[in-house]
Amino acid sequence: MSQFNIEEEIEEIAGGEFEREPVPQSKLKGWKSFLGMYAGEHAAGTEFTIGPLFLTAGVSAFDLIVGLLIGNLLAVLSWRFLTARIAVENRLTLYYQMEKICGKKLVIGYNLANGILFCFLAGAMITVSATAVGIPFDMEMPKLTDTTPNGMTYIIIVLIVGAVISLVASKGYDMVSRAANWMAPLIVLAFLACGIVAIDQLGVKSLSDFWNIWGQGSEPFPGQLKYTFWHVVIWSWFANAAMHIGMSDLSVFRFAKKASSGWTTAAGMYVGHYMAWIAAALLYAVYLKSPEAQAFLSGGEAPPVAPGPLAYNAIGIFGIIAVVLAGWTTANPTIYRAGLAFQAIMPKTSTFWVTIIAGTIATIAGLFPAFAMKLLDFVALYGFILAPFGAIIVFEHFFYKQAGIIKNYAEIANIKFNMAVLYAWAISFGLFYFISIRFDVFLSFVTLPAWLLCGALFMFFSRLWNKAI
Repeated sequence: MSQFNIEEEIEEIAGGEFEREPVPQSKLKGWKSFLGMYAGEHAAGTEFTIGPLFLTAGVSAFDLIVGLLIGNLLAVLSWRFLTARIAVENRLTLYYQMEKICGKKLVIGYNLANGILFCFLAGAMITVSATAVGIPFDMEMPKLTDTTPNGMTYIIIVLIVGAVISLVASKGYDMVSRAANWMAPLIVLAFLACGIVAIDQLGVKSLSDFWNIWGQGSEPFPGQLKYTFWHVVIWSWFANAAMHIGMSDLSVFRFAKKASSGWTTAAGMYVGHYMAWIAAALLYAVYLKSPEAQAFLSGGEAPPVAPGPLAYNAIGIFGIIAVVLAGWTTANPTIYRAGLAFQAIMPKTSTFWVTIIAGTIATIAGLFPAFAMKLLDFVALYGFILAPFGAIIVFEHFFYKQAGIIKNYAEIANIKFNMAVLYAWAISFGLFYFISIRFDVFLSFVTLPAWLLCGALFMFFSRLWNKAI
């Protein structure tokens, strides 16, 4: 079954058919339904930026190639043994599951945070597409250190790209999913072509030549954090923390016949988050040898990470098209999902208008290149904020009997605000964010401790405060 078919089923849920009840047996899908979906979703606009950013962090060949191999495996295992298992046993959306545990009012806060973070991510992808659209107009590309727009040409292109993407997203998930399904194979092919061309341009003739592209690593570029092996492993594990340990993909895997469908996420991790990241890093390695990049480095500046020119230099017009489409296929569903999150807060507002609101916020965010240029940091923060909410679902699902707490307490007790959830998240977030800032600890390093602490505190507070009715 195609990506469109399963996403069409997901749209039925959004439309209200199974929104507040388990998915019936007749609607369940086999593993093939998820394979193309994950391969397409994770070979997208973000990959054109993330790959080069690893090089700006001075990674070595071993850190990049082996670190990504292990980190992506840990992500697949998280989807398979946590997200997919809970999804097939409960068959509920993330939002309904959260509502049962947290209460309707507390879920509003979660939806607001989710929606805003989705908009910022979509804004980064609008920036990515703009770097390709701007090539024929000789647009000055944003630098790694840029936080604000660098010229009127950039502003106009971002506004136009953002408006088009927002209008398409506002047409509904049917249009969004069809567009993604058409474009995904082309984007995967473009990443592969870019990698092959870059290897040729770098003069690679053997495995040792390939390994020596990164060698023992280097000092990070000005203003960038040095990445070690563990930075690569942990960051790549938690790049999609909100989706797996954060349980967002409960909404997808509730359609799966078996939890073993969770293994299909490997298609996304190793096509998108492995092949595509390395291919994009190779493009940047080619650019770093250019006189322009050397001039930046000689002047003590970091060469820009502009996906459009990088792909154009490798595969010409096809590269421009691929970058535009890659940014498009990421931003479109992201804006749509942000709109749905806002609609949960403003239920009387139409899907069209909440999506336009989300698209407007995303476009404004896209004007500020910092979201794209600091994508490694933003993705780490995104996972750190949202993942602990997933711990609440995981700990309750697996340990509620042993802990002696009431499952789905907000639903059972008919309360709209479960204080055990709020305190568990606030304490775990506040403590580990303070540790990260105060002691300069890489944020992804404290995501797992925060997740574990949030789950444990939720169980403790639930036992302490949530009494039998």
